Amino acid sequence: MKKILLLLLVILILAACSKEPSIDDTMLDSGLYFDQSIYEPEKYLVSAFNPSPTPEEALKPVIITIHGYGATTFEWDEFRSWAGNRDDFQISQVLLGGHGRDYQSFKSSTWKDWQKPIMEEYQKLEQQGYKNISLAGSSTGSTLIMEMLASGYFDQRLKPKHVFLIDPIIVPSNRLLSIAHVVGPFVGYTTVTNTGGEEKFYYNFRPQETLNELRKVINKVRRDLEDGIKLPAETTVRVFKADKDNVADPVSAVLIYKGIKTDNGAAIRVDMVPSRIHVFTRLNLRSEAPSAKDIENQRTAFTEIAAELLR
Repeated sequence: MKKILLLLLVILILAACSKEPSIDDTMLDSGLYFDQSIYEPEKYLVSAFNPSPTPEEALKPVIITIHGYGATTFEWDEFRSWAGNRDDFQISQVLLGGHGRDYQSFKSSTWKDWQKPIMEEYQKLEQQGYKNISLAGSSTGSTLIMEMLASGYFDQRLKPKHVFLIDPIIVPSNRLLSIAHVVGPFVGYTTVTNTGGEEKFYYNFRPQETLNELRKVINKVRRDLEDGIKLPAETTVRVFKADKDNVADPVSAVLIYKGIKTDNGAAIRVDMVPSRIHVFTRLNLRSEAPSAKDIENQRTAFTEIAAELLR
């Protein structure tokens, strides 16, 4: 009874708040800072940069990188910068549907909308003749990849060579997400504290509609993991998970480890990373300067991802 009364009190308090945020021109939410991949896809997507690969280029590894909820392609910029001018693999940075635009575009998008550009880039690469395609997701990007594996998306397609999951979210650290569908209509939106630089690359306001979509896809993938996800024979999965993550509970890694098996029933590899940073592979524009350990964690992850791509 006390829990019900507390919930009602929270709802009443939230109901008194405005349901539409006050957006200023410095924010991504304003629509003045569209993700650059929208205007210059050839700088981000291999399918746009090289739509007609030579037989040799078609065999070169391509890794599709996918950012998280409320973020943009910026989340994987450091991986591209780290890779520099190396030409032994190529990077395709995908912008999730409804992201990198204005607040209303984000508000009206569903998790299936978020996922669609991942599928589109994968299909384009396959149709163009690329033979060695891998995927890397951070946070919700990882969740969307796991949903594709569980739903049979790859059954009649070229199988991904490697899948890398960075701080995947299955169990949120903030338990309020589990009741987003209850309190959401009263709240309207939640606010995220971004730095002055981050606010141009990350939504500052999270509409309750999208929080509910996030809850739905997380719950779906959690059920998929409980039922078991069997990987294609050609595919490997590796998880990198911060051990003190205040967004994606570290138990997410346990559920993934138990729920995903190789085609012969073997366990996947899960690396617990000593970090408090959610998406520890993105260090730029954080409120605190990265420590030597943070930089080491990032470089280690990038180095090991690249090494596996070339195996």
